[in-house]
Amino acid sequence: MIDSHHHLWRYLKEDYPWIPEGSPLAQDQLASELEAVTSDAGVTGTVVVQARQVIEESDFLLSLADQTDRIQAVVGWVPLIDENVDSDLERLSTFPKFKAVRHVLQEEPDEYFLRDDFHRGLAQLPAYGLSYDLLIFQRQLPVAIQLIDRQPDLAIILNHIAKPEARNGRIDPAWRSGMKELAKRDNVIGVKFSGLLTEFPAGEGDFETVSAYFHETLEIFGSGNVMFGTDWPVCLLRTSYSDWANTFRSLTSEFSEAEQLGLHSANASICYRLD
Repeated sequence: MIDSHHHLWRYLKEDYPWIPEGSPLAQDQLASELEAVTSDAGVTGTVVVQARQVIEESDFLLSLADQTDRIQAVVGWVPLIDENVDSDLERLSTFPKFKAVRHVLQEEPDEYFLRDDFHRGLAQLPAYGLSYDLLIFQRQLPVAIQLIDRQPDLAIILNHIAKPEARNGRIDPAWRSGMKELAKRDNVIGVKFSGLLTEFPAGEGDFETVSAYFHETLEIFGSGNVMFGTDWPVCLLRTSYSDWANTFRSLTSEFSEAEQLGLHSANASICYRLD
């Protein structure tokens, strides 16, 4: 299995103000911790994703990727609105494991999605062989589609199935319609089935509803475009690394061997151009 989405950090309260003090997230999660949890879960490769909006984050993640073959790709951060961002892209793209860029759009107002300077930066990514990880909430699907339409040459990977407004026993109709519209865009090359449990209210997140979201995602995007991800360590707020990996195995157990290979690892390998 390839985990298409997780984070690593050296925990400092001032660097991660969104992490609740005293939570299982408020501690170092580095290469050694990653190797331990992935080995226990039978995960053989990973894609590590930025968690801070500073250029030093990209270098930090690349340094961790140098420490272990388990990390096969890095999704970093660069100042896309900076008119000199090409210098960062030129430098970082020389690292073989640097595969994509992400900005935490879920925290931005809708106007940010359409900023000309942001799009100037996005438009440079294909020339450096980089894709873009799209992190949004369900309510941002309409403006995210406008962003995608302005960047037809940019390969985009959707994080956390667009963070639906998840509740036990139902699938939100607005999420379904927005995802169907997004799936019409050919440059959306992958969708990560990850980060779902933390979108449920406390005490919710039953297997039946998780399964419903999984099968709906497959119906909309096809099994060749969906990939496994854990969102570890954030997932620890609701579940363990191994338990989520086993949940994904249960969700895919009914599929053919070829489909399981795609969902478990091959789709992520293709999207991130892994060796």
